[in-house]
Formats: sequence, structure tokens, C-alpha cells
Amino acid sequence: MTAEATVLPEFDLSTTYLGLPLRTPLVASSGPLTARIDSLRALEQAGIAAVVLPSLFEEQVDHEEMQADQMGDLHADSNPEATGYFPDLADYESVADRYLRHVDEAKKALSIPVVASLNGVTSGGWVRYARLLELAGADAIELNLYGVAADLDVTGREIEDDQVELVALVKASLSIPLAVKIGPHYSALGHQAARIIDAGADGLVLFNRFYQPDIDPRTRKVTSALELSSSAELRLPLRWTAILSGRVEASLAVTTGVHTGADAARCLLAGADVAMMTSSLLVNGAEHVATVEQELVAWAAESGYESVAQLRGSVSQRHVADPAAFERANYMSTLTAFTNSFH
Repeated sequence: MTAEATVLPEFDLSTTYLGLPLRTPLVASSGPLTARIDSLRALEQAGIAAVVLPSLFEEQVDHEEMQADQMGDLHADSNPEATGYFPDLADYESVADRYLRHVDEAKKALSIPVVASLNGVTSGGWVRYARLLELAGADAIELNLYGVAADLDVTGREIEDDQVELVALVKASLSIPLAVKIGPHYSALGHQAARIIDAGADGLVLFNRFYQPDIDPRTRKVTSALELSSSAELRLPLRWTAILSGRVEASLAVTTGVHTGADAARCLLAGADVAMMTSSLLVNGAEHVATVEQELVAWAAESGYESVAQLRGSVSQRHVADPAAFERANYMSTLTAFTNSFH
């Protein structure tokens, strides 16, 4: 039976993310499928409620601008009659230009919210490009805090303070909502999340998926490989979504590990406003959105829920009988149960 022919039970899928009303809580996160207009259209047709475009990386822009400057300086000291050697940059389209055009084209092609993604290095770069993304028509911006604290002379507190200051600077430059995508590696994640929200973030995206380098023993070179997520990776963002839900005044989005309707249900039960998908869509195609939506609706009907609003956060830490299940007690009980299974 096709997705169009399936009769779904009555269930209000509507939700709100970053103040944006969405038809469902299913969002396509940043990835290859949101990099092309044809696949963006396919995602919308399949039922996706919003899309997050791939990140604009400040390093890419800076590197390209440096190359353009070098080209402009080419033969600068040569004979004046050699002006024909100078490259013609009048029609040159930079990485930033192409990204801004993609935002504009996505807005024109889609009727659903378009969230632009920014991954910067310097505070000036973050602010500059955030403004440009808003001017290009983005409905919101996702600030991607992706970095490895490899400097042994920099403390965790200094890094966290810099992030809070950065969020405040970017938010002050915008009139559209700002989401901040963070990683899980903080000594006091809940406290830092609250600080980022206090600095102006309208929402948090949990979590940034850090791609780890590897070493090829044959070539002795550092290599990189992209491994798609699995539903098992959902547990970490679920825990922190459940802990933060109802305690912070911000939208919560879960990303990494959402593959099925049951996964989406788990996100909502923990307290998320939306469940974001990339890997599952790469594996199954844009049409998988309709499958996940059907599974979510069928589960909700079976479980007696009538709306996303009703189920959201019902299994967050604030609402479960044993709040310690999301903390250290869960660690002990899991190990005990595993050990007892061998007796």
C-alpha cells in the first residue's frame, strides 16, 4: 500500500520549533539531501516539516578569498602591457555567494521553513555571515558549535565563556530565531546549555556528531570516514533532552539516530519539539519521511495520544516516577541487570 493510500488515525502532528509553526515534528537536518533543490522538493513532497541546509564554513570562505586575492596579485609587478594576464573575476561566484543563492532558491522552491546553518571560527565571521543568511531569506539560523579543544593552555571554562559570548553576539545581530547545535562534551552540560539559552539562543540541537579521524596502519596516514548513525546513538541526546525539558525556556531538537517512527516518538516523549533526520533519509530516500510519519501516528493511536502537544515531555525527567533513571542510578541498574542475566 502506498503512503498516499494509507488511512491514518486522527492525530494532531503539529508542533512549534523556534517559534515556527510546523505541520509535523519531522525535520531534515543538515546533509547532502538538503544541498540540492530537487531533493529539497522531494523531502517537502514526502511530508518533511522543515529543512536545515548544509553548513556554511567560515574556513572555506576565508580560504577561497585568500586564493582570489593571490590570483588578483598575479603578475602585479610585470610589464604594464601584460594586463591580459590578469584573471577576470567579474563573474566569479564565491562559496558564500553560492550558499546565499542556495538559501534564496530554497525559499522560493519550498513552502516549509528553511533553516540556514553556520559553522564559523572567528566572532566577526559568525556575525557577518549570520546577517547575510538572514538577508538571503532564511527563516532561522542554526549555529553549529563544532570544535576540538586541543589547545592544552586553554581551560574548559574559557571555551565555554567564548561560546556564550559568541551566541550573544550573533543573536544581537539577528531578527530571526537562532538555534545552537552543541556537542555533549561539557563537564556540566546542563549548566552550559542554560548559559547558552540565557545568552539568546532560541533553541538547542542535541547533539553535534563529531567525526573521528582514524589511522591507516599500512600507509601510516590519518584518514577520515563517514559512518551513518544508528538508532542506538539516540540514547545520549534522549537523556539530555529529558533532563533539560521543562527546565529551560527554549526549543529542543534531537538529532543523530532518528530512523523510525518509534525513534521520533522517543524524542517527543523525552521533551523534544522536533526530531531531525539525515542518515535514515540517505539510506532510504526522501520518501522515508512518509513512512516515519505513518509509524509515529500509528504508535500514538495505539498508545492513546491525540496530539504531539499531549505526549511531548511526558517521559522527561520532571514527569517520570524515578527521575534518577536519567542519572547515575541508571548506570548502576543497567550493569546489575546485565550481570544478573548471566545467572
